[in-house]
Amino acid sequence: MKANKTLWRISVSTTLEAEDAVAEMLGAILGQPASSHFNVETQVSVMSFFGPKKKISARGVREEISDGFIRIKSCGLKIGSGKIKIAKVRREDWAESWKRHFKEIEIGGALLVKPSWIKKRPRNNQAVVILDPGLSFGTGQHATTSFCLREIVRHRKPGLRRSFLDIGTGSGILAIAAAKLGYKPVDAFDFDPEAVRVAQANARVNQIQRKIKITRGDLAKLPLRPTNKYNLVCANLISNLLIAERSRIVAQLVGGGILVLAGILRSEFSEVQKTFEDLGLELVRCKIEKEWHSCSFFFKSK
Repeated sequence: MKANKTLWRISVSTTLEAEDAVAEMLGAILGQPASSHFNVETQVSVMSFFGPKKKISARGVREEISDGFIRIKSCGLKIGSGKIKIAKVRREDWAESWKRHFKEIEIGGALLVKPSWIKKRPRNNQAVVILDPGLSFGTGQHATTSFCLREIVRHRKPGLRRSFLDIGTGSGILAIAAAKLGYKPVDAFDFDPEAVRVAQANARVNQIQRKIKITRGDLAKLPLRPTNKYNLVCANLISNLLIAERSRIVAQLVGGGILVLAGILRSEFSEVQKTFEDLGLELVRCKIEKEWHSCSFFFKSK
């Protein structure tokens, strides 16, 4: 019984720039998603995994992580110290320290995103999204997710039917927020079956599973002449994928629609911008935060 009260933690230190790549690498090695915490003062992002000692301290784990850092660095990302720590933690200490890192997020008076343990009451007519961290990428804390949420709020049209597509849904946060704000229909997909499972679970927690269609899908197989098109499309993806599948992404927009792109490194933004402007889109809004560049494009009617 005493052993069951103990968890082990493996943590790695990196930069905000490399956070997503490191999280994906660690998830592949350890077979589970990470929690993350970015220290504004030190500019260090710490990715942590919790589990039994047998899994965390398995032979070769440190070496696999070190090799993974080398691969990420070869892609041009700054990885920081790459320091790896393994430590024993009490379950109750882990639970409380987890919660301290995550606060509610308000997008004006329209949207409140919060973990389940925060009791903050919404304002009048403020939509609420309940989302606990740790299951999949996307809790609203990251700059790219936050930008997408703000654009969803900005482009809603109360009283008018507005459709929404979330490409690479992760935790489902964007689709859930869109449904809560009145978008209809709301569709979302992800290539990762675990992300789809988590997003569907989060939709059930928010009691809107019947208002969102969340499926497993491959961006590379999206139709170039789709039957259904959308007023607002969000694609929070890496630049290479955005560029490679640009025609399929734009094909999902109605004339006069808005495309929100995020997950773009500042050094890669000019190429992404040119790529989508060449397809007839007009850049209407940008935000730069740390190493990340997020933007919205207007799709001119043809």
